[in-house]
Amino acid sequence: MIKIIFLTGILITALTAAAQTSQASPTSLDAAIKRGVDFLISHQNKNGSWGNATLTKGLNIYAPVPDAHQAFRTASSSLALHGLLETQDHRPATLAAIERGEAWLLKTLPNVRNIDPRATYSIWAHSYSLRALASLYRKHDNPSKREEYRRQALIQIKRLERHEDINKGWGYYDFDHVTAKPSGSIMSFTTATALLAMHDAGSTMDIELPSTIVKRAVESIQLQRNPDFSYTYSFRHRWVPRRPINRPAGSLGRSQACNAALRKFGDTEITDEVVRTWLKKLFDRQGWLDHGRKRPVPHEAPAQVSGYFYFYGHYYASECIAFLPLKEQNHWKQKLSALIISKQEKNGSWWDYPLYNYHYAYGTGYALATLSRCR
Repeated sequence: MIKIIFLTGILITALTAAAQTSQASPTSLDAAIKRGVDFLISHQNKNGSWGNATLTKGLNIYAPVPDAHQAFRTASSSLALHGLLETQDHRPATLAAIERGEAWLLKTLPNVRNIDPRATYSIWAHSYSLRALASLYRKHDNPSKREEYRRQALIQIKRLERHEDINKGWGYYDFDHVTAKPSGSIMSFTTATALLAMHDAGSTMDIELPSTIVKRAVESIQLQRNPDFSYTYSFRHRWVPRRPINRPAGSLGRSQACNAALRKFGDTEITDEVVRTWLKKLFDRQGWLDHGRKRPVPHEAPAQVSGYFYFYGHYYASECIAFLPLKEQNHWKQKLSALIISKQEKNGSWWDYPLYNYHYAYGTGYALATLSRCR
């Protein structure tokens, strides 16, 4: 069994390497982006959102109603909207879809809350709505619109502050204590996701971030960092550092987000060489992530990889590329864009894990934003 898994990993890595060697021309890049945009336009809900709670398959992750699905839809719709905006596609149909998505998001955000303390999925909604709001702010120069985006962003930052774990940082499960303020398992990548979203919103909309919360979150990620710059899955995983999910193969996507967050907030340990090393690992060891892509059960792949690690990790890899000297960036952008294009579905979408019916929206949003950064 181990031999089969190993050989399968080698085959996937070899096939992925072949995809990376083919250069993504500007024409093929633009064509892939257009197909992805067209998919989101044609699959947008009538109310302007994306995704729904269907396609249950009997294997879905824990999702208490109604707040879990409110969070899933808000986060997925925010990523879809963010992806559309980052493409800078100015076709009338695209602009109309953006307008509908914006209207839905602004109407929905004030009501996004966490009701069941056992699952704080709202962290994802607050974080990715900040990304969408920052993209909207960059698109519009209308002062009244910009003020509304800024007001909404401040609310989301406040809610992230409210749901910070008592041990610093953010997670999304608390099955042990079920306290008013989360006291469950802090996740390195969830904390990185929230930090990077706040940084994007703060730098774009001139918002002063809560310094104490930021400092505590940075410290949380640092405490979960291994000497080789892999990161443990959660705070509790520090006590089992050699568990497969905590090793480099299990941290390939997570390290991109954590390195980016720490670098953005001034951690000098995250040098260009660290960024470069982990980008290289992401591409050289691609088979580990790809082996988990589209699997219906979380953490069932080798190295305890889940399908939803895939486009998440590559999205944050595109942020890491921006830290490197300009003369190096094109090399990595070519590799990343060729890889993402090779994973596009026939219908123009991207997806990596069957999350009810939200996966097409979030996967395509991640991919469009990633490819747009590779232009």
